[in-house]
Amino acid sequence: MTYLKSLPSDAALLQVFRAYPATSRPLLEFHEKVLRDDSPFTVAERELMAAYVSGLNECSYCHGVHTRTAEAFGVPAGLLTALLHDLDTAPADERLKPVLRYLRTLTRTPSRITEADAAAVYAAGWDEDALHDAVLVCALFNFMNRMVEGLGVSADESYFATSGDRLREKGYSGLAQLLDEPADQPS
Repeated sequence: MTYLKSLPSDAALLQVFRAYPATSRPLLEFHEKVLRDDSPFTVAERELMAAYVSGLNECSYCHGVHTRTAEAFGVPAGLLTALLHDLDTAPADERLKPVLRYLRTLTRTPSRITEADAAAVYAAGWDEDALHDAVLVCALFNFMNRMVEGLGVSADESYFATSGDRLREKGYSGLAQLLDEPADQPS
């Protein structure tokens, strides 16, 4: 139930974005840059990172939406659950695990990030651009998780599928175009 009294109690994030377009447009542009522009990481890997950070934060809305989006880009179903349960034994690309460990530390105990954590990412074959991009995904989703939880935005599994498919098809720039539709349009 959203805490914004001007919106329906079951408002999804798109309705919040429509209610606040001045801040939502630049935020969605940033999403597009971080999650869809050129990167050492694939779109699927960045969406997986978004879902992973959201899972660590127990933000069911963002975790659900971005798990479905990651799966729409080819991440195997169930992988995010396995990563959150036990990163070391999860059937994920070994090269990605040091990155996810870095994001876990940055999310849970950011002041404990050390040069050794970055060195592990580099040792796995990633470069500075990769570290930068991973940190931006992490920072963005720590922000988004707090925004969603702070505004009381929630949804169910059917919405996760709808949103995941929409992000796969249109990206975040396509989502920004939906801000121009009337607020009473389905989200």
